Amino acid sequence: MGMEHPKAKTPYSLNSKKVADATKAWLHKRGVTTEQIAELVLFLQQKYYPNLTMEECIHNVEQVLTKREVQNAVLTGIQLDILAEQGMLIPELQDMIANDEGLYGVDEILAFSIVNVYGSIGFTNYGYVDKLKPGILEKLNDKSLGPCNTFLDDIVGAVAASASSRIAHRKQAEREKERGEESLDSER
Repeated sequence: MGMEHPKAKTPYSLNSKKVADATKAWLHKRGVTTEQIAELVLFLQQKYYPNLTMEECIHNVEQVLTKREVQNAVLTGIQLDILAEQGMLIPELQDMIANDEGLYGVDEILAFSIVNVYGSIGFTNYGYVDKLKPGILEKLNDKSLGPCNTFLDDIVGAVAASASSRIAHRKQAEREKERGEESLDSER
């Protein structure tokens, strides 16, 4: 009687394209389009850059969504919202997330992990849209519509704030280049 070898488990390997595609797909499944996020970006930046186009805003939202940290936060937040809708969380957590409890701040912490990629201006932009809740954020925050978006509204606000921050950094780099100065902040 020979010893059977257990089937070797294939080592985990991250598929970046699959994660990026899933991020976009799940945002859409949850009722959020790139254009709606871009409208928030335009709202945040139009005062500072009157010539800013919707195309530029869409491009910057798409660039933010290519970041691994952003994709991780989006997917994690959406998953928690779905589990809350299904009543699948441990009871104490279930109640807090399903009711978007004011003293529960983990949804904001997840949002901070997104804006953190783009520096302190991202935090101020995020706080501003989180308070005002313009556009898609008002819809996501409306508890009467059914779906649980405790995490998603903060995530969408954070993506918009990050894209706004990205624009601000880029515009500053463009101004410095026009003046013949060397820019240090072109990576973001």
